Amino acid sequence: MGSQQEKDELYALDISGAEWHGAPGTSPDEERVEIAHLPGGAVAMRSSLDHDTVLRYTEAEWRAFVMGARDGEFDLR
Repeated sequence: MGSQQEKDELYALDISGAEWHGAPGTSPDEERVEIAHLPGGAVAMRSSLDHDTVLRYTEAEWRAFVMGARDGEFDLR
């Protein structure tokens, strides 16, 4: 998906000012997944209960995840 250099740069990016969003209708006080849009189409994802652990995805990785979810790739069988 992304080169190692691209991932290293993504994780070196300062996201301290990122604007985090949860699903509509949820509250930051409840446990939820939050995402933040980063430069270049990248996305960061974290738990609302653990702000220190942040996963970062390149635009291509995020697009592959979203398309997989839409196609049912992660559905429990």
